[in-house]
Amino acid sequence: MLNFESDYIQGAHPKILNELLRTNMEPLSGYGNDVYTENAISKIKNLLNDKNAEIVFLSGGTQTNLFVIGNVLKPFEGVVAVDTGHINVHEAGAIEATGHKILTLNNHSGKLDARELRNYLKDFYDDPNHFHAVYPGMVFISHPTECGTLYTKNELIDLHNICNEYNIPLYMDGARLGYGLMSDTTDVSLEDIAKYTDIFYIGGTKVGCTYWRSVNIHK
Repeated sequence: MLNFESDYIQGAHPKILNELLRTNMEPLSGYGNDVYTENAISKIKNLLNDKNAEIVFLSGGTQTNLFVIGNVLKPFEGVVAVDTGHINVHEAGAIEATGHKILTLNNHSGKLDARELRNYLKDFYDDPNHFHAVYPGMVFISHPTECGTLYTKNELIDLHNICNEYNIPLYMDGARLGYGLMSDTTDVSLEDIAKYTDIFYIGGTKVGCTYWRSVNIHK
């Protein structure tokens, strides 16, 4: 029977458990300073075709969103996301707890429309009183979205270009990234995501890794 409740209802794959048993008594440095972590980082960099990428391992999606958004944004900045975005609906106010507002735009089958994003940013800065408001300091998207839809490569490039124009980072929630990359209908590769986002993470059942592109994301 197939169960689509979530990908957290079972433990690790038997092959992973076997490897854990095999290496269980092997003395290793803690806190990610071990050869297996180094090998994993090297393999991910090769897949991304980015030797300068910064890879960080974290324990869960909400923690990753909290860590990234809370550390990238300045105190007076918020994060732009669609109204169905995971950080706006399913993370129990975790982002707001950092003191950062979620600035919502309407979703289109779960996706953020690049033209609407451009209009929003333009209208914000055209307002002579914008310095009294929460600044849009980051754009958040999910791939696949919370509606199961996928961004096309052109849509990703359009969002990337707008974020570059306004000097704000594009952050992709990749909790379900593996599903998106395996889709027969997608034209987006992992290398594309590394090229056209500033930060993204690769979700896993019990652990995920976060990618930071080597750019100055602090204005």
